[in-house]
Parts: sequence; structure tokens; C-alpha cells
Amino acid sequence: MNAALLQATPSVVLPAPCPVITSERLMLRPHRLEDATAIAESLSDFKVARMLARVPQPYHRQDALDWLVSHASGALPDWMLAITAGDDRHIGMVSLESRPTRFGSNTWRLGYWLNRNHWDRGYMTEAVAATLEQFFRYLPDATISSGAFADNLASLNIQKKLGFRIVDANQVFSLARNRMVPHVETLLVPEDFRPTAAIRP
Repeated sequence: MNAALLQATPSVVLPAPCPVITSERLMLRPHRLEDATAIAESLSDFKVARMLARVPQPYHRQDALDWLVSHASGALPDWMLAITAGDDRHIGMVSLESRPTRFGSNTWRLGYWLNRNHWDRGYMTEAVAATLEQFFRYLPDATISSGAFADNLASLNIQKKLGFRIVDANQVFSLARNRMVPHVETLLVPEDFRPTAAIRP
């Protein structure tokens, strides 16, 4: 590869390896293969899967294992954090994936989900806020893109509380619903981040 081509290749700044993060009530950690059963239990619930674009229904333990084999090794730069609530049992996930977009090469995509038995406790806001706070310590100039299906008001409210703003609307295919679904795109720049939104109501 010649010097001119090397110079033209955009550099992507990477964070530290996927960490362990603690918040007031939660611990977020890297995934393990033994999380497969808990993941399958969560994502086989249609009320959870219908809010996610890439989760099929039905969802089996083998689906979880297939995903874990590629994501639990730590070989990828992305953060894939398992959410636990004191007993180390997997109850959800927060992810940050490197995805260059029209907003620049240093843009990361935020995703998250939570087992339905743990909804309405403020866990998801707390987990996302703690993850972003740690992430911005490593990459203080990163831009975070996210979004949610238009009928997922709880998720959009989490993003709004943390400082995300709506930047676009489109249609995204949902594997669980097997159709295109209206989707709201959001964006967070570091100066708009409000981590104090993680305080319990």
C-alpha cells in the first residue's frame, strides 16, 4: 500500500476494550458464552423482540450462542455490555458499535434492550447513562447515533433525557414483525450529554 493511499484512509479512533461498569444498582460487563440461556429467554419474548430490528422470532438458545461466538471474544472494538442487577445474571444489553455515517467516521451506534421483567424500574436509563459516561472518557469527541421504532416511546424518552436529538425519520425492517416499521433516528454530541438523567425518579 503506497503512502498516498495510507494518507487518504480515514483513521477511526477506538475506545479501550469492553470494560466492567458499575452504577448505583447495576453492573455492566463483557458477555460470556454462558449468557446464552438468559439472552434466549429475554429475546424470545415478542414484546422485547418487536422493538429491535435484527432479532428474529422465534429466538432460540442457538441463536444466542451464534451471536456470542462472534461478540464475546473481545476481538471486535465494539462495546457489547451485559446488564446485570446484583446476581451476575444477564438481564439486558447496551452496545456501542463503530459505524461511520454521514455524521463522520468517529460515529458510534448505540443499541440496548432489557428483559421485560425488569421494565419500569429506570434500569435502562441508568445502564445507558453509565455506559455513555464511561465511553466519553475514552472518546470525548465521539458522536453517538441511535434511534427507535416510532411506537417505542419508552426508548425515545430515554434518549431524550440523556440529550439525544431527533435528526431523521425513515422505515426500518423488523425481523420480529416481518415488515417495515416507522423509525426515528437520533444523535448525541458530547456537549449535549446529560448523565444526571440516570438518577432514579
